[in-house]
Amino acid sequence: MTKLHTQAGLKENAGQFWLLMVMTAFVGAMVGLERAVIPTFAETVFGMNGHTAILSFIVAFGLAKSVANLVMGQLSVHFTRRQLLLAGWLFALPVPWLLFYASSWWLVIAANLLLGINQGLCWSTSIVMTLDLVGEKNRGLAMGINEFSGYVAVGLASFLAGYIASSTGQVLYAFLPGIAFSVAGVLLTLLVVRDTQAHVQAEAATSRVPLLSSVWHYTSWRHSNLGPVTLNGFVSKINDGVLWGLLPLVLAAKGYSLVETGFLAGVYPAVWGIGQLFTGKLGDTFSRKLLLCLGMLVQGVAIVALYFAASYTPLLLALAAVGIGTAMVYPTFLTLVADNTHPSQRSQSMGIFRFWRDFGYVAGAVAAGLFSDLFGMDTVVLCAGLLTIGAALFTQLRMRRPAFAAYVTAEV
Repeated sequence: MTKLHTQAGLKENAGQFWLLMVMTAFVGAMVGLERAVIPTFAETVFGMNGHTAILSFIVAFGLAKSVANLVMGQLSVHFTRRQLLLAGWLFALPVPWLLFYASSWWLVIAANLLLGINQGLCWSTSIVMTLDLVGEKNRGLAMGINEFSGYVAVGLASFLAGYIASSTGQVLYAFLPGIAFSVAGVLLTLLVVRDTQAHVQAEAATSRVPLLSSVWHYTSWRHSNLGPVTLNGFVSKINDGVLWGLLPLVLAAKGYSLVETGFLAGVYPAVWGIGQLFTGKLGDTFSRKLLLCLGMLVQGVAIVALYFAASYTPLLLALAAVGIGTAMVYPTFLTLVADNTHPSQRSQSMGIFRFWRDFGYVAGAVAAGLFSDLFGMDTVVLCAGLLTIGAALFTQLRMRRPAFAAYVTAEV
């Protein structure tokens, strides 16, 4: 393959880069369709009132997605990125049909297992392929655009689902756009997407980042930069899982309509997504450690503010602030993982990070389901915010400011 085909950079790979952004938007839209309506779907169609039962779909989704992230990293050693991307989209094809024709809650759980696999394989692979294409320069900007495309799609699809359900009077119809998203993902992968293995080989030949002796141990905890990133990813998904499962119920209990709930539930992922266009680039210019710590702090304080918000405007402002804080940390997570891993180990380390990060969905959903019945939904939201603030303070103490740490080659 010629140098032209393996040269890294946004401009040099513009066609494939923007194609991957479109693919990421489809991935985000698939899960966005469920965010605003699944709890209502559980209550109105299946008559489920217990928080634990309603949040079981998030547990299924989180488990499947976290494991799929881990598997993606391991399978990337044996299969191409493009093959893994295609496999992820094939898992998505049955999801909207299962939800539309679900005759029992177990079919909803099955659909969310498949959706989790789709998210883990497709989103992780698109991130790694994007990093392969852009190289070291503008890495933060590229991750900001990637996360922007995905999470704006989550927010817009969430609002779309709420609108469809409200205007038609049928929650089931909210899932139908997923048919178009999944089919488009399969066709684009088959016909247009190119693999990035040649870019990985070219970057690996000149990389100065040392190999990790144990990718699992160092990414999970031992590395002074990777460990805090993984912890913060886990905590960030705990609060996202809590908000995903409980926010529609909290808003419904406050008397808000399905359209208002859909809008409010979509505010923070929309702000989160748009904000990443700016925060990703900030990570290329300023300290990524500072951006991570400050973002987690803003996120945590805003979630605590939700506990005290009593009317529409404070709720709206608090959710927008959650989105701002989350926008600060999400591209930073990914760029820090890429900064601290060798190109040949990037997909494995990214898969491990995203395994722990998305396992936070499971922890958040279980905590929300169990503790909201015992202590109330508002109290669970408050605790999620306090936990996020604690993670920010821990990271400030442990993380090293430089991107690389020479000792990572030490034996475990």
